[in-house]
Amino acid sequence: MNEMFDHALVLGKFYPPHAGHHHLVRAAAARSTRTTVAVLGASVESIPLADRVRWLAEEHAADRGVAVVGDVDDHPIDFHDDRTWELHIGIVRAVLARPAIADGDPAGAGIDAVFSGESYGAELASRLGAEHVAVDPDRTTHPVSGTAVRADPVGRWAWLAPATRAGLAARVVVVGAESTGTTTLSAALAAHLLARGGAFADTRWVAEYGRTHTELKLAAATAQAGGTPPDLDGLVWTVGDFVDVAHRQAADAAARTGGPVLVCDNDPWAATAWCERYLGACPQDVHDAVGGRRPALYLLTDHRNVPFEQDGRRDGAHRREWLTGRFAELLDERGVPWRRLTGDPERRLTRAVEAVDGLLDTHFTYAHPLT
Repeated sequence: MNEMFDHALVLGKFYPPHAGHHHLVRAAAARSTRTTVAVLGASVESIPLADRVRWLAEEHAADRGVAVVGDVDDHPIDFHDDRTWELHIGIVRAVLARPAIADGDPAGAGIDAVFSGESYGAELASRLGAEHVAVDPDRTTHPVSGTAVRADPVGRWAWLAPATRAGLAARVVVVGAESTGTTTLSAALAAHLLARGGAFADTRWVAEYGRTHTELKLAAATAQAGGTPPDLDGLVWTVGDFVDVAHRQAADAAARTGGPVLVCDNDPWAATAWCERYLGACPQDVHDAVGGRRPALYLLTDHRNVPFEQDGRRDGAHRREWLTGRFAELLDERGVPWRRLTGDPERRLTRAVEAVDGLLDTHFTYAHPLT
């Protein structure tokens, strides 16, 4: 029977976390009362330390006794130098002594096992006075590494857990004025990527929530009027409407199960432009509802040479030129990559695919870790 441990340590850069890491953490949790996962990142690395901690914590939330903490370790790597080893061990001991881990008990800072799949694991355990447990050192169970994922994240997308997928995916958002083809283009772009297969077979498309909100609002107003549908001009829009749209337009659920590119018909930020269109200004409450995530690319569908189609839910034919221009101004102010798409639907799709392919050449690029 395998020995049980009181407090195990799993240490690494997790740059980014992958299936091999999760297997290692679960192996430690299965044989330990407590498991501390220490994410030690360097300042030169381009995936934020806080993101890696959050992704691991989400993936292992249901694993008994697992605590994930992060800290910065900018010391060089030299497994043949005692002084360098002591610098790293000092960081590890400081992490273990943090109140969240030691829990007010000095003895709680100690560990009795180091679980690792790396060649340095035995030496690390020895210097910490703990037993070393090697887990899949030859990577036969999970033939993947952080280096391999960084080199080709699209090709190794299947090895990433949902939280990591959501964090790394390139979000492409299509925005535009009414009846300019945002839904048609975004759906066609998602279908094009889906047809590529491989990791793109998981491509997700996030529909526009604003239209659904309008339909629900019209249905409620009709019921209040005894079954008589009101004119669209008669609908009263409030700040709360746009806060609700921004919240519900978030796409994290789709990103967690999706491929390397997530295609969205509008996003939370787009609600700020629509709020200006209906209320004349966008209050801070709507901006606050947008959240901090920034898409990798916006595609703006131009209104020119696109007939306005009235489907009973639209009232902005006279505002399309203004809204197209306002989207362009706001996108410039936001400082995110964006492209304006003109021409017929086929030309727009071609240009959208070209923009996404260009994005794929740059989005999944990561700084080298310390060596």
